[in-house]
This record gives sequence, C-alpha cells and structure tokens, in this order.
Amino acid sequence: MKIQIWSDILCPFCYIGKRRLEFAIQQFPLKDSLSIEWKSFQLNPYLKTNTLRTVFEQLAEEKGWTLEYATQMHQYVTDLAATVGITFNFYQAVVANSFDAHCLLQLAKSEGVGGEVKEALFNAYFCEGINIADREELYTLGVESGMKAATIQSAFEDPLYSSRIQEDIAEAAKLGIRAVPHFIFDQTYSISGAQDIRVFESVLAQTIQSKNA
Repeated sequence: MKIQIWSDILCPFCYIGKRRLEFAIQQFPLKDSLSIEWKSFQLNPYLKTNTLRTVFEQLAEEKGWTLEYATQMHQYVTDLAATVGITFNFYQAVVANSFDAHCLLQLAKSEGVGGEVKEALFNAYFCEGINIADREELYTLGVESGMKAATIQSAFEDPLYSSRIQEDIAEAAKLGIRAVPHFIFDQTYSISGAQDIRVFESVLAQTIQSKNA
C-alpha cells in the first residue's frame, strides 16, 4: 500500500498528523507492506526568511491577528503536539521560507531517505530553532539523515528538484487539495488534517479491504 502525503515543513498540523499516522501504522498488521511518499506543498511560497522576527509576529501580521492571539494559537498547537510526544519550541523558531528545504526533500526521496529527512526538517524547525532556509544547516541535516554529502548541493542548483516541487503543487491543485496535511491511501481513500489516530487506523483497514475485495 502506498500513502502519499502533501505537507509543508512550516505546518505544525503536518508534523502532528505525521506522528499520529505513525502511531496508527505501529498497530497495523501489514505495516511492512506500506510505503510513504512525501509530496511538497507551500502554505506561503512568498514568505521571506527573517531571522530577526518571531513566528508570533509573522503569524499575527499574516492573519491580521493581535500578537497576543497569535501567541495563544501557537500555545494551542504546542499543547496538541505534546499529546503525541513532540516538544514544539516556537520561541526559538526562525521565520523561514521552506522552498530550499523542499528541494532537499525531493533529492532525499530519490536517495531513499525521504522519511528520515522529512522528520529531521520538522524537528529542526519546530523543536530545535534551526533556520531551514540556511543551506549550510540543510546540508548538515541531510548528511545526518543519511543523504550522500557529494550530491546535496545539487538539490539547490539543479532545476530538476524545484520542478518536482511545482509538479507536486500542481498535482495537489488538480486533486482539489487546498490545505495540508493531506493523505491519499493507495489512490483510494483521501483524508485531510491531523486526524485522530483511530481515523488513520480505520482508513488503513478500509484500504486493505478494498484491495482484497
């Protein structure tokens, strides 16, 4: 069974949804038959990297919220992440465009370590306060996640990987995907959002039933 997941590295619900799916897969009797393909999506492709701004200030301006309300919303998702064992640290998070990080992910997929790099990028942004728009930081993350050091620079210079990002985004538009995370199970079932673990368990079971029908 193949699971395709559209997500953005800057999306907290994408990280939470990833972890909830993983918990569901742990209980799935046919988990060894699963493969996951990470698809690129940018919530804000025009976001400018700014190491001098806080994510609270950025969200407040982007949504037209007060700084206090933006801070409360970040606390809400921080508490939600804690329920699945993730410790968000938005006070250290860097306002960063995710495009180069997606380029790295596209190369990582071709090297068979897409899942490892996706997890590393999420952890870097949400938990470690790493600037995911910094190519030196991305290089380090890639190497530590099992990528070939000699090929990482090509992720940022070869137009192949930026075109793959655009292909993923175009495919999402064709499928009517407007929000992430979005999960498609074996091109049969489609669900959006960081759903409850039980929802993922149910969809996994339904997909297998459909394949065996």
